Amino acid sequence: MKLLDGKTAIITGATRGIGRGVALAFAEQGSNVAFTYSSSVEAANRLEQELEAHGVKAKGYQSNAAEYAAAEQLVTDVLADFGNIDILINNAGVTKDNLLMRMSEEDFDLVIDVNLKSVFNMTKAVQRTMLKNRKGSIINMSSVVGVKGNAGQANYAASKAGVIGFSKSIALELGSRNIRCNVIAPGFIETEMTAKLPEDVVKGWTDAIPLKRGGTPEDVANACVFLASDMSAYISGQVINVDGGMLT
Repeated sequence: MKLLDGKTAIITGATRGIGRGVALAFAEQGSNVAFTYSSSVEAANRLEQELEAHGVKAKGYQSNAAEYAAAEQLVTDVLADFGNIDILINNAGVTKDNLLMRMSEEDFDLVIDVNLKSVFNMTKAVQRTMLKNRKGSIINMSSVVGVKGNAGQANYAASKAGVIGFSKSIALELGSRNIRCNVIAPGFIETEMTAKLPEDVVKGWTDAIPLKRGGTPEDVANACVFLASDMSAYISGQVINVDGGMLT
């Protein structure tokens, strides 16, 4: 039997990078997948087909989780299409890096809205269903930067640290209804975004990691599968660093 057989998951921002890796791993483990994307219809259609090839139901929704009304509508649509929601993965995120002296108010606000407010919007929207079911697993994507900070990323670090505080509070609020909320803090994960970095920068990162390599989206996805499955039934309010030992 697969670890997520018969479950339905919502994954935000799933057409590339970590989100895509999570969606594929979930489909492999038997979960139906509702996912959001911001712009690329082509990438969404391609992912839908790849997920359905695993014999599960999959559907992409063009939706901005940073908008409260859009998050509410998304959950309404997913319930109409899938009938239930067991798992929520808040993965959508952006960066607008700059030193504080050069950071605009717009760039600060955008990163907080997409990375943090979206987590509030989506968690609030699925809460009703999970409370009714008296079960659910919410997994929020933070970052090692949210744990330790990083120069030039004050907005990103603030948003990702906020995700941790929010998640721990939700774990306390909803625990009595058997709803779990945990955080994954990825380290240096090799995705389309990091592929654009100069080779020496990547080497500098990997040399500083005890496991001497960058992570893959699959490394993060495997942690998500564990936290979404009944194997982690007694784990809530935790932050799991998937970082090759970077923060050890």
